[in-house]
Amino acid sequence: MNRNSTYHIVRMRQDQIQRVIEQNVSQSIDEDVGEGDVNASLIPPENQSLAVLMTRSAGVFCGKPWADETAEQIGGFTIDWQINEGDTVQPSQELAQLRGQSRSILSAERVMINFLQLLSGTATLTKAYCDRISHTKTQLLDTRKTLPGLRIAQKYAVSVGGGKNHRMGLFDAFLIKENHIAAAGSIHDAVREARNEHPELPLEVEVETLDQLSECVAIGVPRALLDNFSLDETRKAVNNFGDRIELEASGGVTLENIREIAETGVDYVSVGAITKNVIALDLSLRFTGTSVQ
Repeated sequence: MNRNSTYHIVRMRQDQIQRVIEQNVSQSIDEDVGEGDVNASLIPPENQSLAVLMTRSAGVFCGKPWADETAEQIGGFTIDWQINEGDTVQPSQELAQLRGQSRSILSAERVMINFLQLLSGTATLTKAYCDRISHTKTQLLDTRKTLPGLRIAQKYAVSVGGGKNHRMGLFDAFLIKENHIAAAGSIHDAVREARNEHPELPLEVEVETLDQLSECVAIGVPRALLDNFSLDETRKAVNNFGDRIELEASGGVTLENIREIAETGVDYVSVGAITKNVIALDLSLRFTGTSVQ
């Protein structure tokens, strides 16, 4: 069985991703700078500065495209990066130097750092989960439990941290859950409608029992999500059905138990925590010199 036959990875063209980045940054500038930065206006417009971006905590660095777009939209300064996207960083490490108009750097500071700290935090937590299961075949997946308006950004950060993307939303793959099954009448009815409506889309069914899993196998469902299965139930699912259906474990997954879950032999483990329980990377921007040109 081809283990990637039904696995859905979010795929977007670079121009589509760039449009999302531009929208994210534009909205953030609008909410922070608004009609004008009254604090930056205290600085003479001709002043030029050098500022250094540092990290106070260790982690995985992520978010350069959003920072670069902030500099592009604000204008008046440049960023000289000292690290690459996805690099592991340590406390007190210099990440970048910013040079240009003092006012512009000050106006861009919070918008830029907000993206960097969130996305670096997401990538850092993702890597922590991935490290726990790196000795297994199991792949870590994200979910739709993301910050509103920043789903693509956070899914990007998951990929930088070593995880894989699940579906983007409700439009690009079927994940038939318990309420869909209840409303449709049965797993069989829900799956039939999915195949009739959009046979080209990836199809997955959430199951709560081994009997439901058996039903999915019988009707040819390519992938099942094991919702809050115990470790013993997960092992039985893998042993009894793992050669006929892809299996994804989900529900109650933590850094403490993901290793045991992965060692059952499931193909995937999906974790909402990597995008909703994020601790931001602690970043700081400091001016190191100012001059009047």
